[in-house]
Amino acid sequence: MANRIRTASTLFRIGIAAGRATPGDRLRWWGLFGAAAAVAFVVLATVATVATFDGREARAEARGPVVAFGENAEPRLLYRQGGDSVGGRPVSLVFVRPLSADAPVPAGVTRWPEPGEVLLSPELLRTGAGEGILTRYGRFAGTIGADGLVTPSERIAYVRVGDEAPKSDRRWLPLAAFGRNGGATGEMVDQLAVTSPLLALWALAGLPALALTVVAARVGSRTRDRRSGLLQALGGTGRHRMIVNIGEAAVPAVLGTLVALAPYAVASVHSTRLAPTGYILDHRDVQGAWPMAAASAAVSLLVVLALVVGTHRVRRDGTSTRPASFGDRVPAWRPALCGVGVALVLTSQYLPRKAQLLVFTSGTVVMWAFLSSVVALLTRRLGSWVAASGRRKGHPGRLVGGRWTHAHPGVIVRLALAMVIGIGIVAQMQVWTSRLGVQSQAAVATHQRIKDTVVEVTPSRMTAAQTDRFRSSLPAGSVLLSHAFHDPGPPKEPWITVGGTCRDLRALRVSCHGAKATAGGNAQVAEMRRWYGDFVFVPASRIGVKADGTESLIVVTPVAGQLAAVKQAAFTLPNPAVQVEALGSGWQGSSRSRLPNWIQLFGITGILFVLVAGAVSAAAEFVRIRHALAPLAVLTGRRGVFRSVASWHLTVPLLVATVVTGVVTAWHSVFFIALVKEGSVSWTVLAAGVSACAAVSLAVGLLGARASAREAERWKPAAD
Repeated sequence: MANRIRTASTLFRIGIAAGRATPGDRLRWWGLFGAAAAVAFVVLATVATVATFDGREARAEARGPVVAFGENAEPRLLYRQGGDSVGGRPVSLVFVRPLSADAPVPAGVTRWPEPGEVLLSPELLRTGAGEGILTRYGRFAGTIGADGLVTPSERIAYVRVGDEAPKSDRRWLPLAAFGRNGGATGEMVDQLAVTSPLLALWALAGLPALALTVVAARVGSRTRDRRSGLLQALGGTGRHRMIVNIGEAAVPAVLGTLVALAPYAVASVHSTRLAPTGYILDHRDVQGAWPMAAASAAVSLLVVLALVVGTHRVRRDGTSTRPASFGDRVPAWRPALCGVGVALVLTSQYLPRKAQLLVFTSGTVVMWAFLSSVVALLTRRLGSWVAASGRRKGHPGRLVGGRWTHAHPGVIVRLALAMVIGIGIVAQMQVWTSRLGVQSQAAVATHQRIKDTVVEVTPSRMTAAQTDRFRSSLPAGSVLLSHAFHDPGPPKEPWITVGGTCRDLRALRVSCHGAKATAGGNAQVAEMRRWYGDFVFVPASRIGVKADGTESLIVVTPVAGQLAAVKQAAFTLPNPAVQVEALGSGWQGSSRSRLPNWIQLFGITGILFVLVAGAVSAAAEFVRIRHALAPLAVLTGRRGVFRSVASWHLTVPLLVATVVTGVVTAWHSVFFIALVKEGSVSWTVLAAGVSACAAVSLAVGLLGARASAREAERWKPAAD
């Protein structure tokens, strides 16, 4: 046992020394450092996500309303939910009317304010300061405590009403207490399963982090494979080679993992806002998950070391006594796994709706991870053809470049991996962000054309006197209209009528004659027709709203930017169920409209990892190719051979990878849209991504040739 320990210690020290003496050691050291940090970062982000979801549910439960049931249940509070928006983001309103002096309060509230007063969340107070939020719902009476907020970024308000909330109104819930049934208030309205963000995180950032690890592990692999073969020839077992490889990678991997813990530590002591989502990560959730974070960081370190060991195996096929490196061929299981990924993508459409996205995403990750191996197989065959062509025509650059491509497919795998995953991430970001749906896209277009000059006001009930009071409180020059649904009459009879005084209709450039207004109107009217379809204007001497819910109000302001003033006028009425929003803004403020921000957050992180992987891979190849190509200048007598070899060995295979990736990405994107039945493919974005990768392919070849030419000027024969 002692001998084994001494042997393991010696081999570990050999590995550490080898890491400082191997060609390209600094590049590999920093590559492994960055890879370990990237993997640990994604793993710790997973821990933080799970902890955040648990904390959200616990805090939502603490403020959940408990309805008073049964004949003997005595309600102590009337409760009703409403909605609003600030800066295009939704706001959750909770209207309350205590029925007793000891009326219950939810978590985060110490006491109910007086009638006409309101409690605001800190984020709502911050973002709504410029929109008159302090007086919109009533007099500001204080802020909601952190225990009553699902997240620090939540926008929620508790509004205390007076006696205008009758007990007989069924729209008000009678409550006995708080502390159960978290319900759909605040950010819990958009609560998804924890698997949704985790799938996006690992598909867009986790896969690039693992790809970076593989690329970094294989930097300087030729020397490392020779050393592994020597250890095998000397009688070393797989365990001995594993210890040496771990010793070589341990220091940068451990340091990288420790560095990844730094942002987690900051997030555990200070609530952090995640740009560009605006979401604030609650430090209490992150802090409570430190034991899990420490264990997960250790697991991520083991994963990195396992990938280092797994990418430096030595194969023996029994046909030769010469050790052969793992990088001389593409193992059959890699293209097979790529086929498995494609099969998962194809079969996802036949599964139940809830399982489709999970299976599709899993298949996508597997497919992108191993597509570069399929490309390497194609370029390996291409290399044989190129080498044969160069031999027949006496072209040394084509001969050498083709043989290198055939003999070292692993080089193409590592170089193509970054481009393949990069194009896939860009395409998925574009497709996912296009899934806003027709209505959300129409809402964005409407806002671009008329801003917020058309405002919809939906009250549950409003008397004629309240309507007149509301009108008098509107900004000067505003037009007030009624919007009514009615049972259709004849087939061509519109379902919707918009009523207004002749003065208001003429202000909208609509002529007022007889029983119905004739066609016409300004830009606001044209936009209303896009949303309401075929409707008619009906002249009215006075605007009113029925109590049956079939009527609402429309306010047309003379200039943009007066939405806050309209809301101020509406919410000061004794009608807490009122809802005010600009035309179409209900679709802009939906959770679907904020999805692109999260896709950008994960996607940009993944692209950063991909760029680092591509840079490390290209730099490593420059180190290798400049030493190998330098003697050719002496043998051929001309420097042009460098450009020729680099083009056939680097540029051409990468161009093949770009074309294959572009075709697969186009198919994958179209299939995804057909699966979810929404979204669109931007062929411009895809073409830009393919063009960028083609330019990178040319640049890699030129830079490789330049590095070789410079090395040739200093090259001297050596006994290596």
